[in-house]
Amino acid sequence: MIHHSYLRILAVIVLAALVAACKPQAQCAPAAAIDAEAEKQAILAVISRMEAAWNRGDFRGYMQGFANPDVTFVSRGQFQKDWQGTLDHYIRDYGSSAETRGTVHFFDIKIEMLGPDAAQLISRYQLDRPEHPQDGINTRLMRKRDGKWVIALNHVSSREL
Repeated sequence: MIHHSYLRILAVIVLAALVAACKPQAQCAPAAAIDAEAEKQAILAVISRMEAAWNRGDFRGYMQGFANPDVTFVSRGQFQKDWQGTLDHYIRDYGSSAETRGTVHFFDIKIEMLGPDAAQLISRYQLDRPEHPQDGINTRLMRKRDGKWVIALNHVSSREL
């Protein structure tokens, strides 16, 4: 009998210690310490700056939203080379004039914070231009590097309208 009582007391002590170790919640969940709304607003500001840069024909400004040099960019069923390869792709395929570049708009943006330095962003986009207008979905892994949010992984699923 003493043996069972001892085990019960030990189990209660261990359980109480585990519960106490997780109070307050901030100690058990470091991600809760971040201001998720402020981080989401910072990410939205990056996307807004990118949209504005594209629409004025500033591809280098647009690319400031991507991790440099190690962005992983997937489009048209293939990987772009890296940051420079992605910039080269935009200049080559979109940059000859305002008509070929068109105007882009990102919308229906959903952001899920994955941690203090990581977030998932999914959005729709529309590229309006006289020939080959497009719309599609971007799936992006955002990373906070040196206090600045950048796109580390970008996957585009698009279709011509």
